[in-house]
Amino acid sequence: MAKVYYVGDWAVLTGPTFAETPFQHAPKGLEIFNYGVWLKTALESDGRNDVNSVPSWDFYKLGPGQYEKILDEYDVIVFSDVEGKLFQLCPDFFNREEFGKKILTYPDRLRLTLEAVREGKGLMLLGGWYSFTGEIGKGGWGRTLLREAMPVKCLDFEDLIESTEGFYPEITPDGKMFFGESFEDIPPILGYNQTTEISEGKVLIRVKETGDPLVAIRQLGKGRVLAYTSDPAPHWGLNFVYWKHYNNFWLKCLSLVTKLP
Repeated sequence: MAKVYYVGDWAVLTGPTFAETPFQHAPKGLEIFNYGVWLKTALESDGRNDVNSVPSWDFYKLGPGQYEKILDEYDVIVFSDVEGKLFQLCPDFFNREEFGKKILTYPDRLRLTLEAVREGKGLMLLGGWYSFTGEIGKGGWGRTLLREAMPVKCLDFEDLIESTEGFYPEITPDGKMFFGESFEDIPPILGYNQTTEISEGKVLIRVKETGDPLVAIRQLGKGRVLAYTSDPAPHWGLNFVYWKHYNNFWLKCLSLVTKLP
């Protein structure tokens, strides 16, 4: 059994917004979307794993010491579609009541994450507009300590590669050892974060049309890190989430970072 702490793939929709007078603009409605439900369901589909799916704003608001407890409790940490600022900023940096009362510094969550992986935890880094380099560089992972853990290298400029015609995943010879023939029919993805290979990583699945890494893995100390450079949810994963092997694909990915059979 693996306990998984999954951050990201939530969104809040406000609106529609009505301009009823020059002075009154009123949103009529508020809806919360958990786009992580597909991945959570997949990872729990064999009845052996427990996944805690949390929005990025809950992770951001964790108080000092809380993330350390999470790292002690969970076997695998998943970050999906969350920007580097999520780790580099803290809510109390913007609380004026705290200014001048004490030195405001807090433990670096990325340092804590990498230390946990080196001691044997699993880490899964998943794609999206705010992952890797991201839209207009908003992801910023390559500017953080995550660059020391990733099995691929981020670009120095916007990395979104998208097409309405889609891109087809292609399993590499190394990947066939892990995924086998049953994963040959992965449906097209509608986009991904472009990255480059590094010597520390092993590419298991590529984008057929470009050769770019789609799934890569590396060892980091006693732990393992997996990168999936597309989104496990819509819209990039709109076809992917309804693939008949979607659940088994993610169970296999989980096994790669937990050493479970």
